[in-house]
Amino acid sequence: MLRFIWVIVSCLFLIMYYVPKMSYYARHPEKYGEDICYQMAQVMCNHVRRRAFIKTVATGMENLPKEGGYIMYANHQGKYDVLGVIVSHDKPITYVMDAKRSKLFIADQLTDLVKAQRLDKEDIKQQVQVINDVSTEIKAGRRYILFPEGGYDHSHNELKEFMPGSFKIAKKAKCPIVPVVLYDSFKPFEGWSLRRVTTQLAFLEPIPYEVIADKTTTEIRDMVVDKIQRKLDTMETMNCW
Repeated sequence: MLRFIWVIVSCLFLIMYYVPKMSYYARHPEKYGEDICYQMAQVMCNHVRRRAFIKTVATGMENLPKEGGYIMYANHQGKYDVLGVIVSHDKPITYVMDAKRSKLFIADQLTDLVKAQRLDKEDIKQQVQVINDVSTEIKAGRRYILFPEGGYDHSHNELKEFMPGSFKIAKKAKCPIVPVVLYDSFKPFEGWSLRRVTTQLAFLEPIPYEVIADKTTTEIRDMVVDKIQRKLDTMETMNCW
């Protein structure tokens, strides 16, 4: 929490500049395409990362599909997760976020900028619509990151239960799945320390649609969880740089 407060204070002038600019870009897609908006998102996220004394070591970028849309499923550890993925993924991506959390300051503007989907956890009809919309966008070539755990416990590298319903998107979109592993990503914005921190992110080998075509969402969930857990078991905390 101290690091989050420090970022807000130290980036005050940057926030005053970028927040209105993000909102303006989001309101004018006819002038600012996905690539331009994503570049701005990366610049903003990198400002936050540097001011917060965070280093993210990313591996496995060679595993990302070169063409077409795909969906990434990742474990969820904290407020830094989406930022860590954005600064590590060169091509434009977007995400699905809890509607209530997405309305927080800066998160709201970033969500609009990258045209992310807001999920109302209390509205089943809206959830179905989000699944359909995201599937359609992936078929059209967009890339999404989802966190099937639905929440985080702030202070561990252990997996929570993945919700199988989120894997309906991959089935409907008939797209590859890229498992993503986050390690120590809970550390940046939890606790009361400003010490330098290193987080890790790994893009694992994609699972082709042909492998999951005949599987249930529960079976797909178990396959993705197994791959993420296996990678987590090999990772260790890195020394701060």
